[in-house]
Parts: sequence; C-alpha cells; structure tokens
Amino acid sequence: MALFKEFKTFAMRGNVVDMAVGIIIGAAFGKIVTSFVNDVIMPPIGILIGGVDFSELAFTLKEAVNAETPAVIIKYGAFINTVVDFLIVAFAIFMVIKGLNQLKRKEAEAPAEPPKPSNQEVLLGEIRDILKSK
Repeated sequence: MALFKEFKTFAMRGNVVDMAVGIIIGAAFGKIVTSFVNDVIMPPIGILIGGVDFSELAFTLKEAVNAETPAVIIKYGAFINTVVDFLIVAFAIFMVIKGLNQLKRKEAEAPAEPPKPSNQEVLLGEIRDILKSK
C-alpha cells in the first residue's frame, strides 16, 4: 500500500498533471498542423510549382516484384510535408515562449515594495534614537 500511496502522490503533483495536459493538447495541435500543412498550405504551393502533389513525390529504388514483395520507395514529398509541419509547430511554440518570457520580464521589472517594519523593529528604532540623544 505504501508504494501505491507514493505513486498517487507523485502522479497527482501539479507539474505531472500539467505536463500530461500539455502532451495531450500538443498531440491534438500536431494533428491540426498536419492537416493545415497537407490540406491548406501544400496544394497551393504545388500548383505554383506546376501541379506537383508533394505527398506523392518519391524515388523508387526497387520496383515491386509481385504482390508479396512491395516496392522500395523513398517518399521525400512526405518528408517535405513533415518538415513544414515541424517548422510551424516550432514557430508556434517559440511565439508562446516569447510571450511568457515577456510577461515574466514585466513582473521582474516591477519594483517590489520594501517590507514594512514590524512593531518590534519600530520600538527598537525608538530605543536606539533615545539612547543616541542621551
């Protein structure tokens, strides 16, 4: 039971839960970006280049011999789509981090108020002043 209790404490810590939520949101965001690249960005680029469908670009290293032996293909078009996906995700993360850093800088620049002296410190200051005047 102690192991289970320790695991529960670990799993329910704020950072672990936040990380899990971030991973799930990141996976969903990755699907959106992949669809955006494949379905919105690459078709117009393909038309501008001359009707090229990037997802179909490939080098055939070895043709298929029969139904049991498939062709050996290097799909560089799919690689190009994946690189564009990565660049969009990296830029989005960069912008989020940049925004968070700006917020942190603004908080750091705001001067903190000096702490108020306690009653004991005020009394000690008064005693010091009385002793100096004698």
